Amino acid sequence: MEKAEVQLQKVKGTQFSIKDFIKNNRSILGLFSALVILSIYFVIFAPNFATTTNIIDILRQMSMIAIISIGMTFIIITGEIDLSVGSLVAASSAIFGYLVIIMGLNIWLAFPVTLIVGAISGFIVAFLRNKYAVPSFITTLGLLSIWRGVAYLLTDGSPLSPFPESFSFLGSGFIGPIPVSVFIMLVLFIVFYYVMRKTTFGRYVYATGSNLKAAQLSGIPVHKVKIAVFVITGLLTSFAGIILTSRLMSSTPTVANGWELDAIAAVIVGGTSLFGGRGSLLGTFLGALFIAVLSNGMVLLGVSPYLQLVIKGSIIVLAVFLTAIQTHGIKGLQKDIN
Repeated sequence: MEKAEVQLQKVKGTQFSIKDFIKNNRSILGLFSALVILSIYFVIFAPNFATTTNIIDILRQMSMIAIISIGMTFIIITGEIDLSVGSLVAASSAIFGYLVIIMGLNIWLAFPVTLIVGAISGFIVAFLRNKYAVPSFITTLGLLSIWRGVAYLLTDGSPLSPFPESFSFLGSGFIGPIPVSVFIMLVLFIVFYYVMRKTTFGRYVYATGSNLKAAQLSGIPVHKVKIAVFVITGLLTSFAGIILTSRLMSSTPTVANGWELDAIAAVIVGGTSLFGGRGSLLGTFLGALFIAVLSNGMVLLGVSPYLQLVIKGSIIVLAVFLTAIQTHGIKGLQKDIN
């Protein structure tokens, strides 16, 4: 009899845990369900969607957006935004190509130099935000144009090539059955997931986005936190630019158009709140996969590129709306509006 009672308590405890898990991860579970449904739809209606070649292409394309989205998650959680990442990818590719092909610099020297440029870009945004209260939206909107212009200036509007054949391993090689870029993406997600969930810095990021003044009064160095998240994003974005260069084996100024939209979409669809203080890298990972699958499926179905932009934009608006409801409730939103 006692054994039966103990077993019943264990079952109840398990049921509570599952219920609690579902309650705390509704947005992620909802996104996962939507991803499964979307994938099934494309498997049925999109030609060649389920082929090995296409799946590898999806993962490769996702990997670069996802790497950028890691940093974007940190930025949005702190209540900021970065609109320049797409142009910085193009500029990083152009800078890397200029250093290697025009100046003859060794690839392994050009690599850190390009990353430093990305870090400087992020530092500039954070510096202007902290020192002069310039909204990150405005600064990165300006950098969006500046970095695209730099990409065109350095390449003179034409692709720079060739690169050494061995360089293609980064963007097109495999480690076992896994593409190198996908392997890098997974490693970075694991590392930054640990940083976000298990370190003091991760807690500082959430606190800064939740309530800036309260965080300052608590002794959290909010200015340093914002510098760190923008510098991290700049580094990751430049790294994605180098991976893209390796995949294409050329530095092309027209690449990564609209990637800022894809990166922000991945983060927002993944459940990170534009109001700050809430989000997860697991959600961002699923969001990036959702956007990659959606983009690939729409191309295979022959959807107009213009309509694709409308669909992606609509998804962002819907995701922001649902996140706002989840955070404040409908009554809370109506109260804020009034």
